[in-house]
Amino acid sequence: LLSITSDLIGRPQMYDIASSVLQQKLAQIPGVGQVIVGGGALPAVRVDVNPTALNNNGLGLDDVRNVLAASNANRPKGSLGNGSQSWSLATTDQLLKASEYQNLVIRYQNGAALRLSDVATVTDSVEDIRTAGLSNGKPAVIVIIFRQPGANIIDTVDRIRLVLPQMQASVPPTMKIDIAIDATRTIRASVKDVEITLAISIGLVILVVFLFLRDWRSTLIPSVAVPVSLIGTFGAMYLLNYSLDNLSLMALTVATGFVVDDAIVVIENITRHLEEGKTPLEASLIGAKEIGFTVLTISISLVAVFIPILLMGGIVGRLFREFAVTLSIAIAVSMVVSLTTTPMMCAKLLKAHGEQKHGKLFDASEKAFDWILSGYRHSLAWVLRHQPLTLMVALGTMAATIFLYAKVPKGFFPQQDAGRLTGSIQADQDTSFQAMQTKLRLFVNTVMQDPAVESANGFHGGTSNSGRMFIALKPNGDRNVTADQIIARLRGKLAHVPGAALFLQPVQDLRIGGRPAAAQYQYTLQSDDPKELFQWAPRVLERLRKVPELTDVNTDMQNKGLQIALDIDRSTAARLGITSQAIDSALYDAFGQRQVSTMYTQLNQYHVVMEMDPKFLQNPDGLKVVYLHSTAGGIV
Repeated sequence: LLSITSDLIGRPQMYDIASSVLQQKLAQIPGVGQVIVGGGALPAVRVDVNPTALNNNGLGLDDVRNVLAASNANRPKGSLGNGSQSWSLATTDQLLKASEYQNLVIRYQNGAALRLSDVATVTDSVEDIRTAGLSNGKPAVIVIIFRQPGANIIDTVDRIRLVLPQMQASVPPTMKIDIAIDATRTIRASVKDVEITLAISIGLVILVVFLFLRDWRSTLIPSVAVPVSLIGTFGAMYLLNYSLDNLSLMALTVATGFVVDDAIVVIENITRHLEEGKTPLEASLIGAKEIGFTVLTISISLVAVFIPILLMGGIVGRLFREFAVTLSIAIAVSMVVSLTTTPMMCAKLLKAHGEQKHGKLFDASEKAFDWILSGYRHSLAWVLRHQPLTLMVALGTMAATIFLYAKVPKGFFPQQDAGRLTGSIQADQDTSFQAMQTKLRLFVNTVMQDPAVESANGFHGGTSNSGRMFIALKPNGDRNVTADQIIARLRGKLAHVPGAALFLQPVQDLRIGGRPAAAQYQYTLQSDDPKELFQWAPRVLERLRKVPELTDVNTDMQNKGLQIALDIDRSTAARLGITSQAIDSALYDAFGQRQVSTMYTQLNQYHVVMEMDPKFLQNPDGLKVVYLHSTAGGIV
């Protein structure tokens, strides 16, 4: 999410640059899918017509519309030429500024010209005045960037960051382009954390091997087997087009303990032959040959554990298939390494039994291991003497496992704190754009006051009573609360905004099923009879709000907004020669921000927007001053 702000340039110009320049450049970056520009509208020439002045001059809205539509043209004109030269024709057929439209002649009356400025106010404005955006309380244009399906999000964001200085240089210096939300920040932190965990696990495995083998030569062999097995797994992942993400890194972390097992088994068998007096080369060849089938069966049994995950269907299966495949590949590679590299290193590094010399540390640790072995021998003997009791303990453990499995809370995916919140603003259905703008500013300012919030961005438009917010939280190290706790403490503060509600939810990397909504969970009602649906949906909503475990229960049903219905007297309309199409067209001219003409430039195309003067749009009385031409003559 990029936010574009300026202290000097207006929102129309910022939106124009974002739409004409930045959006095009961003869309060309590899990995970028859809780019949406919100929080504003393209510049336009707005013509706010005074219907009373029109009527006094015997004109209708369609007269103004026709003049505006005819005032702009962009057609081929041809060329002139003689024997030695040619000229292409160009005309001033396009008007691009409001000042150029003001003197347009609508008609001549009594020898005098009636100009557009006599019946309308013409200004340089925007196509849609009912849209607005805020970033940290400042007027802003919001650029929302989505990645292509399958594209690497880290690489895509890195490419965007790489071209941002170039984009900043291509816009006026008074415009500031900021990164409002970067979804990869938590992903990078998560991957880095798993990488550290992977390094720690490798170190711990090697340390444990050294503590028990107590020989640097014997420790070096499995220490080499672990990274070699992981590097071989990377190669297979590359061929399978897998990336180093949380799932594959988790598989590699788990595999760290597995890949060393095969090497230790082989080393142990080779060491046994060395103790019997064989040379390192003989011991390696015989030991690897004897243990080969055992290593193969161990690896197959480990891979077999992950077969259910490989065959699992649905979303969970698609997610964890990469985990299972990566882990299986690591085990298979470790098997090959343990039967090739490990015996070769044993033959080169290990010494014959009589040639080995141990130090004081080995002798001291040998006593400790002898004590452990003695304790294990005695405990095993005790268990074998009390077999019924041991069986009861085993059965009790099984029963406890089943009981705890039933008691442990179940869930699909755990709630994630990705450092981002999304908000959906729902106001009363008869809320105007002006009132909604005030509520959006209140919500943004309230959210920004929370110490854990880094940036708050919001915009609304399209529907006058709804809006969206995108909130970036500070890094986990700079806040001691989770996203859910932040929402909980904001809930009371946001409730003080009258006539509107802001529903916040943490952004989840995995969002499965359902439609976009203002909640994490959705309950959808469907019916073939709309009346029945409108009757029962409020009842279900009311009952759900009484469930103590639920908060922020809301609905997307919008059937209580104010509406004005015009009942056409078709007999009278027919007598006056007025069609339903003419009535609809006049209403659109008056109240619909109608685009009546197009202005073409090298970068973009803009429109002339026609509507009635805003003072006639405040209440239903504005309908009384809409006039139409009658075929019987005059204005109706």
